[in-house]
Amino acid sequence: MASPRPLSTKRSSPPAAIFLNASRLNYDGALDFGRLSSLTALTLHPVDCARDPAEILSLVSSTRAEIVITKEMELPASVLRRFGPHVRLLCEAGTGYNNLPVSVAREEKNVDVCNVPEYSTEAVAHCAVTYLMNFSMSMFQQQAALQRGDRSNFTDKVSVPLTELGGKTLGLVGGAGRIGSCVAEVALALGMEVAISSRKGRLPEGHRLAGRERVRVVGKVDDLLPVSDYVSIHCPLNDETRGSFGREQLEKMKRSAFLINTARGAILNEEELVECMREGVIAGAGLDTQSSEPPPPESGLWSLPNVWMTPHTGWRRIETRQRLIDQTADNIEAYINTGKATNVVN
Repeated sequence: MASPRPLSTKRSSPPAAIFLNASRLNYDGALDFGRLSSLTALTLHPVDCARDPAEILSLVSSTRAEIVITKEMELPASVLRRFGPHVRLLCEAGTGYNNLPVSVAREEKNVDVCNVPEYSTEAVAHCAVTYLMNFSMSMFQQQAALQRGDRSNFTDKVSVPLTELGGKTLGLVGGAGRIGSCVAEVALALGMEVAISSRKGRLPEGHRLAGRERVRVVGKVDDLLPVSDYVSIHCPLNDETRGSFGREQLEKMKRSAFLINTARGAILNEEELVECMREGVIAGAGLDTQSSEPPPPESGLWSLPNVWMTPHTGWRRIETRQRLIDQTADNIEAYINTGKATNVVN
């Protein structure tokens, strides 16, 4: 492990910072970077340079960046290893940080990595609930029928399932976390039953859902799948969860059930999902995230009538993105003032 480097918090000038793919966050030019600019000598690089390691190294070197900011941009360990000693802090402008070589940053470079864990809790939760409500009303199917000129649902019997959410069961994979718990709160307000998977088979003491009526906790994901009318995924992506939800899990669900994923796309085994959707193993799936965004043209996800996708929109509301910038600035301000950022993950 690299030896700790002393850091003085007394500065004659603000630290240099570079946001390597700022357009990923500020794609519409509507966001205010004023506070971040007041804290640092900030460079906003507008183009995603993830596929060009030489460009990343050139940008970080030429700006003498002490602080490097990314948004869901893959940063290979081989590139991080070549950063100069002027790099002291790596900020992920987001919650998940599976795109960053966290252990290499700490053990080989003595670089702190920080994230922003709570900026999008309600926004992503509401994205999952939006899918939930649309599925209960078959809104996607009804809109598709209207777009192809089929107006029979107006004049004949409605040919798509219409169900109330009250009394139905929502299964939450990773439901004890911030976003999953927020989804659960909304589901309870809608009169639903909630099943949460937890390895310990219980919620932590003081958890917001502990002891609540219509909430049950199961020890394994497989225990909630057969009883759930909707299954929503909210666990982080790591070596254990990557590709962990596939045919085996889908076949344990009700044939009438729907799957929702607003976490990370690579948690799903997409090839097995496509096969199961073609076979009618479950009723439908709503995916705000995919393992590759967008999926490649040859992906079977594009052609399935019972799979609906959105382009990772859960975090993209303008208020959510501005909050993300402001909370990234909070992390950096703490680093400047104390030598240690908040929300360090390594």
